[in-house]
Amino acid sequence: MLNRATRTIKTAALLLAAYFVLNIALRLVLPHALELDEAEQSFFSQYLLAGYGPQPPFYNWMQYAIVSVTGLSMGALVIPKNILLFLCYLFYGLAGREALKDEKLAAVGMMALITLPQVSYMAQQDLTHTTALLFASSLFLYGFFRTLERPGIGSYLLLGLATGIGLISKYNFALMPVAALIAVLPYAEWRRRVLDWRILAAIAVALIIVLPHAIWLRSNLEFASSDTLVKMAAGNEPAGALRIGKGIVAFVIAIIAFAALPIAIFAAAFRRNFFRALASGNRWTGMMERMMLASLAGILLIVLFTGSTTVRERWLDPFLLVLPIYFLAKMQAAGLDLSAGLRRFRPLVPVLMACVLVALGFRVVGAGLIDTYSRLNVPMADLARGMTRQAEPALVIASDTYVGGNMRLQFPGVPVVIPDFPAPGIPAYATSDGPVLIVWRGKKTATVADAVMPERFSSALAAADIAPQEIGALSLPYHFGRQGDNFALGYAWVRPGAR
Repeated sequence: MLNRATRTIKTAALLLAAYFVLNIALRLVLPHALELDEAEQSFFSQYLLAGYGPQPPFYNWMQYAIVSVTGLSMGALVIPKNILLFLCYLFYGLAGREALKDEKLAAVGMMALITLPQVSYMAQQDLTHTTALLFASSLFLYGFFRTLERPGIGSYLLLGLATGIGLISKYNFALMPVAALIAVLPYAEWRRRVLDWRILAAIAVALIIVLPHAIWLRSNLEFASSDTLVKMAAGNEPAGALRIGKGIVAFVIAIIAFAALPIAIFAAAFRRNFFRALASGNRWTGMMERMMLASLAGILLIVLFTGSTTVRERWLDPFLLVLPIYFLAKMQAAGLDLSAGLRRFRPLVPVLMACVLVALGFRVVGAGLIDTYSRLNVPMADLARGMTRQAEPALVIASDTYVGGNMRLQFPGVPVVIPDFPAPGIPAYATSDGPVLIVWRGKKTATVADAVMPERFSSALAAADIAPQEIGALSLPYHFGRQGDNFALGYAWVRPGAR
């Protein structure tokens, strides 16, 4: 059965579709509290803007369009993400077919994406913008490889589409087309693809996609880069050789952490063939090697330039995503008989799928056993019901996008705002026609006496000459948690005309 399922891209896609349906079902049966990125999407889906903050807007635009049609629900948040991940695998398989010229190997490469933890597990756990980046990177690889092999106008337009989507998915994608250009320079035939007049069509498509956000970015560059710079910050490390050394070590560790599992799985499945193939190659493997090296060199330069001592594995997603295709291309170039290795590799696919599903479920239902709670363990629905027993709000003011996104999921017909969201046109809570609920994170053992409104809320209300009423707090047990382990929210009601 596994042999048939991985014989063609179409049959492999059917197996993957079933797998993602299981992922959707699992997420829907788990508690309907939101992860950080899910809550952000829930909150931002109220607005169609050219920019939302430190992350580019592609995923936000997609989520806004879906919620505008279907309304907000867990399904509206979960299903589109899984479709993007499925398309990531599909376009990866199509890219493999262009490079490997072998449908069966391309199908295996498509399934082999599950060996990358950043794709198989971390993207399912949260990471909406990274999911968009993975989709765009696979689409780019397909468009790029297809342009090299079949340089029709459709291939160039596809390449431009992928580039545009990638640039508004994650900013680090910008290194990918540069690395691709460097990678093809040694080959005269492929250099002609770059000089072809149809490359202008690709550039035009990419510019049209990027232009609205690029205009916004010109006036908001500091705001858009602030979060990334904080994550890359060197802390209290003084400038000098020590900080540079720590940055390089972090960079190397990130590469090892990203590549260790796929290397181990390929080595276990293909054994001697895997190691014997490392010395072989052709122009496709050479091109992929230069792509990866050029991209990693760019990341290293950024690390050194910014003085960063932190490098996260997911920053390498678009640049090392090609690894499974690369490994298969190396073994193919060596002219080895891969049948035994493929027989050993295929059973690993459903095992890895099961491991991902079990891990995603156990981190929630087993949270009390391991004494580590995910955000899905937070009793958001119960907290929302407890705060609104007396009335339903006409507007919710939240302390941050995490609280705001969760409140919006619980009250999908009610607008939710945060005090410092940097966009015009957001309704002011002082002018609401109905009761306003203000919500913020509280202490684990919250009581009414602990319900202290954050300064930015109290000062804003004082400036508007509005008196908050019914200040309180709720503290409820985590789902699947230990006795005494609670999550709390503080809240207050503001009635129209209360002064």
